[in-house]
Amino acid sequence: MKKSPFIESVRAELRTRHYSIQTEKTYLYWIRHFIIFSGKQHPNDMSNPEIERFLNYLAVTRQVSSATQNQALCAIIFLYRHVIQREIVDLKYNFSKKPKRLPVVLSSSEVGGIIQNLSGKYWLLTALLYGSGLRINEALSLRIKDIDLHSRSIFVFRGKGAKDRYTLLPT
Repeated sequence: MKKSPFIESVRAELRTRHYSIQTEKTYLYWIRHFIIFSGKQHPNDMSNPEIERFLNYLAVTRQVSSATQNQALCAIIFLYRHVIQREIVDLKYNFSKKPKRLPVVLSSSEVGGIIQNLSGKYWLLTALLYGSGLRINEALSLRIKDIDLHSRSIFVFRGKGAKDRYTLLPT
């Protein structure tokens, strides 16, 4: 498959600004989708009406969640601000409000029941996630040298946002 020089310029800009690989994949997906939706016009030749039509299509026709709408809008804003170097002004479309929901929290006995039914690496991973508050990618990328048994701590190397932090090593 032939790579688009324009898409490659977007990728280069994302990498120059140290965006995560997942953000890169997501932004490139939405930018490609926007271009294809607009009849393969170059984004330089499009402006607010095309952007608004695309975002309305996502909200009304595809009925995507507010988080997905915001993700697509962020990708398009990045495209225009950093690649095309043109600000989007007076867009008749704002970030969608997410409904406020209370998190579902399991009781310690429910968590204990789940962990008891696991074994091996699944038990270890689940116990670490629950006991230390690690994100899944942080737990999967742990190294032996990141665990300090003496001080009962875990060093999280380049967690979310490429930030380092310490957390507790659970019993």
